[in-house]
Amino acid sequence: MRPDLPGMRPDLSGVDPLTVNLTHRVCVGDVLTRSANHYGDRIALVDGTEEISYVDLEARANALARGLLARGYVRGDAVGMQLQNSWQFVATFFALARIGVTAMPINLLLSASDVAYQLADSGVRAVVTEDVFLGVLGPAVSEAGEHSAVGEVIVVGDPPESVAGVPAVAYSDVAEADTSPVETIVEDRDIVHCLYTSGTTSRPKGVVTSHVAVQISLLSSALGLGLRPDTKASVQPIVLPLFHVTALDALLLPSIAVGATVVLLRGFDPDALVDVFARRRVTHLTMLPMMWGALLAQPRLAEVDTAALETGLYAMAPMPTELLASLRAAFPNADIILGSGQTETTPASEVQWAGHRGVKDDSWGPATVSTDIAIMDGDGTLLPPGREGEIVYRSPQLMEGYWNNAAANTEAFAHGWFHGGDIGYLDDEAVVWFTDRAKDIIKSGGENVSSVEVERVLLGHDAVAEVAVVGVPDEHWGEAVTAFVVTSGTDVSAADLREWARGRLAGFKAPKQVVLVEALPKTATGKIQKNVMRGQI
Repeated sequence: MRPDLPGMRPDLSGVDPLTVNLTHRVCVGDVLTRSANHYGDRIALVDGTEEISYVDLEARANALARGLLARGYVRGDAVGMQLQNSWQFVATFFALARIGVTAMPINLLLSASDVAYQLADSGVRAVVTEDVFLGVLGPAVSEAGEHSAVGEVIVVGDPPESVAGVPAVAYSDVAEADTSPVETIVEDRDIVHCLYTSGTTSRPKGVVTSHVAVQISLLSSALGLGLRPDTKASVQPIVLPLFHVTALDALLLPSIAVGATVVLLRGFDPDALVDVFARRRVTHLTMLPMMWGALLAQPRLAEVDTAALETGLYAMAPMPTELLASLRAAFPNADIILGSGQTETTPASEVQWAGHRGVKDDSWGPATVSTDIAIMDGDGTLLPPGREGEIVYRSPQLMEGYWNNAAANTEAFAHGWFHGGDIGYLDDEAVVWFTDRAKDIIKSGGENVSSVEVERVLLGHDAVAEVAVVGVPDEHWGEAVTAFVVTSGTDVSAADLREWARGRLAGFKAPKQVVLVEALPKTATGKIQKNVMRGQI
């Protein structure tokens, strides 16, 4: 093909541009529309006592989308979402997506100052919130001041006349009576959402992700989780917050795409989750390891039918070997597997295969079908299987980049791959083995120590509920391996735990110090703040 020619392209000059867009595009807002057409009156969401069908959810999203268009919101705008796991969150997200407005879910655990930073940095035109959060949003809007572009606050519940001087309106008053389909131009690479990272060592970064990336991610996640359309709907309770990328992109959206019934829970409550199992045929469930442990400890779990569970996914932390074995015994029909990823890779980017059960349980599993993973050294050279280095990615699931942060983008995409900051290696089956976060590798006595390996060993002790391992400056060792431990209430000493670890780890890996604490410092999304712990010694 000659470089001065555009290639083989059809002449669509006689076709209306909106028609071209609607018949060809990748728009996340269309996912719900298709499912409403396919699954009709099937229950899409369970929110408390309310059951909402696919047709009804589509109508609610259209009504809000039309209301937002009437209020002057246009493609390319951004709107904050300070909402709990609720039908309003889901309807709002799809309403924004189908009119080309970027959604910015706000972490509900953030302080007013943290929210103020995100409002100012993102430039959102409005915030959709609940009246229970106005005590945080008001001070945040005030603190952001002239740096904020927020022009109105849309309130689920009872709205005041204004929030820190910004006009407020009821959510129900924005939605229009017309629930017919909304048809506006949305392009594949338009930004569907902006999600801020946890910011454990610096200001959070806004991760902006396109419609096409999220669409590919949800299809890949559906495949990895075994979610599929059928005459009987899959049932997936969601206990993780929808403001987090895992719940939104890897759980909610794949479920909606295949016609599943999503049971929305405001948070993790093992007793309430047992009730869901008792009332519904739960087929898929994703939780953190500590949540799985709490569910297993519920006496009532043995009284309900859990045989329908097909996939139990865990993420964000290693699963103690004993707990994993107990889960597989309790749910014999389910694949209990690990899924991994980060906001920038629109997870999941790795999911374990059921065939590796009992053989590669400690791995992250292979890359998902739409992800390329390689291992790179510090000079940008790709390494062969078995060699340890940084885990790097290429995938249509990747973020477009960080918002308003050119320097971070230059660093993240160095050497032609995305750098997630994790260290590990690939084996001969291209299974990913995670060693540690690059910043968390401990250099002790001239040797590299994986904090994750030490944590996994300590979690095997019955008295250990949570643990985090860091390197603390030491004149002799360079860094001393130090473990912060939250006990489960069992009487155990720091010396007991040091001896336990010494019997299961090489000498240079065993903790030089064990510190018993009441709790580990965490971000609002539950990530352990190891930088805080390093400053406590």
